[in-house]
Amino acid sequence: MKEITVDAVTENIDMVTEFADEVLDSYGCPVKVRMQIDIAIDEILSNIAYYAYGEQGGKVTVGFQIQDNPKMVCVTFSDKGIPYNPLEKEDPDVSLSAEKREIGGLGIYMVKKSMDEMSYCYSDGKNILVIKKNL
Repeated sequence: MKEITVDAVTENIDMVTEFADEVLDSYGCPVKVRMQIDIAIDEILSNIAYYAYGEQGGKVTVGFQIQDNPKMVCVTFSDKGIPYNPLEKEDPDVSLSAEKREIGGLGIYMVKKSMDEMSYCYSDGKNILVIKKNL
């Protein structure tokens, strides 16, 4: 697994995305999949930056690997912030207009729809969110 650890701030999203693109390119990842993963990184890291630690801040580690059978990209986000499972949040009603829809949840919804698998656990004092995309 190749990984990067950064301060959980939105200013580091570009650094993590650039690292991800280098790793995914080295794996021969298709451009469409890489773009979907880049969007997922942006959404998930934004949520960690805004909600996981509060004002004291903290770190996030993002790991990348390729799995076989089926062949897929696996991206793992790990932080020691407030325990929170984003998969338990009810999906927004996308049939409503933006004005009538509740604020929040659209980013994770987009990630859920674009990835093939997502899982969450809280273990050893860490939030661990894993997203997987078939190649």
